Amino acid sequence: MKRPIVVVAATLAAGLPLAVPGGAVEPRPPVIVALGDSLTAGFGLPQDQAFSVQLEAALRARGIEASVINAGVSGDTTAAGLARLDWALPDDASAVIIELGANDALQGLPPEGTKSALVKIIEKVQARGLPILLAGMEAPRNMGKDYVDAFGAIYPDLAERYDLILYPFFLEAAALNESLMQGDGLHPNAKGVAAIVENILPKVEALLAQVNKKE
Repeated sequence: MKRPIVVVAATLAAGLPLAVPGGAVEPRPPVIVALGDSLTAGFGLPQDQAFSVQLEAALRARGIEASVINAGVSGDTTAAGLARLDWALPDDASAVIIELGANDALQGLPPEGTKSALVKIIEKVQARGLPILLAGMEAPRNMGKDYVDAFGAIYPDLAERYDLILYPFFLEAAALNESLMQGDGLHPNAKGVAAIVENILPKVEALLAQVNKKE
């Protein structure tokens, strides 16, 4: 009498889709990988308040079943994100949010190097057939107008070139509001992350629409 339960458990453990009565296969929720730096990782926050967790909860509140994987590493530049890309993307990934570049700007790295690394990340992700939401970043104003303009142009240019969904500035909903930022002025607090999630949600829904279109 226990054999069906054992079979189901073994099927799930093997990562196989579960057949339902009538021969249909229960579809798996899409898996969104949030590839980023400390802004994605949830620097200074309890892990249950990180961007990925809050985004997944917000999607579910809208009746959208999706898993959001936190692939953020504090301190990562675009080059560091590229270096770990192959192992950061699981085989079952359905889509990718790319949030990288803040540390490049803070370190004053050449914009052309940032752009080159992002190009390689985008091309690798697209080679796997995964749709992308590109979250833009802005350089600190004290870097000078030429640098700020050159850096800011990276994201819309790449979004247009590779036909990506663009969210122009990841911190837009929180950056100028002290009550939504941590004391360092660089990272959002839990309420700030919630504001970012609310703002970016329509773009994430558009990303999932691309996943559904593929399927």
